Amino acid sequence: MLEDLKEEEIVNKVGGRFKLSTLIQKRLVQLNRGSRPLVDNPSQNKMEVVLQEILQDKIFLSEAGELAVVEHDEGDLLDMDSLEL
Repeated sequence: MLEDLKEEEIVNKVGGRFKLSTLIQKRLVQLNRGSRPLVDNPSQNKMEVVLQEILQDKIFLSEAGELAVVEHDEGDLLDMDSLEL
């Protein structure tokens, strides 16, 4: 799991280490508040869940720096920060 963070693939996918840490932090807050994982067969380790969501292109940071998710049904973007949990 932590080996994924050392790979340049995930850093480049997000746009840099700062953006990666911001994305991880924002998503961990949501998961800790009760949001459901966006990946199949989620791990009990929330950090692993977040990394898998990033690697599977389920979540990303918008241009405004907000957490967003790609809705798989229509390909639309959803601003996760605006949702009430």
